[in-house]
Amino acid sequence: MPSLKTASPLESLRGASQRVRFDDNAACAILFGQHHVNLARIEQKLPVTIVSRGNEVFIQGESDDAVHTAAAVLEELYGKLRLGIAIGREEVDAALRMRIPDGTTEERFEDFAIRTERKVIVPRSANQLAYLRALERFELVFALGPAGTGKTYLAVAVAVSFLRQRRAERLVLSRPAVEAGERLGFLPGDMKEKVDPYLRPLYDALYDMLPEGKVQSRIESGQIEIAPLAFMRGRTLSNAFIILDEAQNTTPAQMKMFLTRLGDGSRMVVAGDPTQTDLPPGTPSGLADAVARLRGIPGIGIVHFDRGDIVRHPLVTEIIEAYEGRNENPTGSEGGARRPQRTPSGDDGRRR
Repeated sequence: MPSLKTASPLESLRGASQRVRFDDNAACAILFGQHHVNLARIEQKLPVTIVSRGNEVFIQGESDDAVHTAAAVLEELYGKLRLGIAIGREEVDAALRMRIPDGTTEERFEDFAIRTERKVIVPRSANQLAYLRALERFELVFALGPAGTGKTYLAVAVAVSFLRQRRAERLVLSRPAVEAGERLGFLPGDMKEKVDPYLRPLYDALYDMLPEGKVQSRIESGQIEIAPLAFMRGRTLSNAFIILDEAQNTTPAQMKMFLTRLGDGSRMVVAGDPTQTDLPPGTPSGLADAVARLRGIPGIGIVHFDRGDIVRHPLVTEIIEAYEGRNENPTGSEGGARRPQRTPSGDDGRRR
């Protein structure tokens, strides 16, 4: 890891300063980013100025906390480079999110790095870190939160790791095939072809972590099973890692059926966004019902994500805020788009 020293060309300026030296000059070029874009990103998020000279950076800031946080972020990103993780804006933002005000983390990200055959996956927010801890500790975990927070992706990564370590004999991935605007009966093909589009996100996550040939061979051998929720009825799943995605689209009866599939030596993850249900109007969600019933039972973990944990494109956070924060009809009387009403302060009336 890099060594930190207090002497720097900036120390004559007012405020706090710190120097960070790295061992690998080639890695520094990647760490800093093209035209130092990664350093500029840190400057945007923290009240600091960063100057690079060769394999050193000099950090000047308004406070010790800001300077130490920037130095810790650079250390973490350098460590990720040494693990083979590509560094871009998403990783810079993730490293910043993982820091608490005094510039340290509750846990080191290296302790929770998940190594798959195609990449190394690390948590990108404090809630993602808490999620990985829960997946390791509890036999049943509920993950609730908006799209893009890594609920299913991280669960699949942990499941693949369990398979590699022989801590699980098979991986079972499931989703409810809820009709959201299209009727299954009107879709082309046989039953498999009808339900596969509902399961595609699960395939995508697997292909991101395993070579395509290995995914197919493990599916054919039964070590990995991807199936609609209806196919779980009447089964007991032992020595397996079981994941239910889009769980908000289950009814309470379906959720009870799924949860009671848990067998000896198995772990189960139930992931969903309670605010995005495709169930018929008036039908209660099995996810919300289960969390209310099971909260507080030993051996069950519940992790809540929020908009700050979204790790997709930055616009996804803005889109979710726009939909959740605007209750009025967004269209005019003639069906056209209505311009946001301007407030005296000049913004569009939404909190950010």
